[in-house]
Amino acid sequence: MTGSLPQVIVLLTGIQAAGKSTIAQMLAERLPRSVHVRGDVFRRMVINGREEMAPEPSEEAVRQLRLRHRLTAATCDEYFREGFTVLAQDVVLGEHLPEMIELIRHRPLLVVVLAPRPDAIAARETARGKDAYHRWTIDLLDDGLRNHTPRLGLWLDTSEQTPEQTVEEILARAWTEAAVG
Repeated sequence: MTGSLPQVIVLLTGIQAAGKSTIAQMLAERLPRSVHVRGDVFRRMVINGREEMAPEPSEEAVRQLRLRHRLTAATCDEYFREGFTVLAQDVVLGEHLPEMIELIRHRPLLVVVLAPRPDAIAARETARGKDAYHRWTIDLLDDGLRNHTPRLGLWLDTSEQTPEQTVEEILARAWTEAAVG
């Protein structure tokens, strides 16, 4: 089945611990000639002067976030131009989602929003041994996702799914239901 899928760029988004990295990697491994672009890598490249996003972000934090999104989009476009299917993942919420869609120039572009319930996020966060929420709360980010992010692409409540089930659902539905722009 996957060998017959057309070349696309897939943007996976959701809040921290939604499963973006795991799902993007698993999808990339299932698709021929594919790459996994991790948007957060561009944030981590800033050694001195990095401004982190916060509930009330500084102008500089938002400027750096938009830079990160531009770099991610350009990387997606270059890999796509060279014949790769691209799986890009990052936290892209609120007004930034339509901006990111516009920044990615090549089409088809599929947007998949992983939107597990806050209780599922809390359980995943505990299980993965990371602390992505040192300044944010799950409920605050979830509110930003559900109430301030445009309903673009395919939104999936993955609360009760294993990563394998999520990948299968994306493979079954995204190529027909997640196209944007």
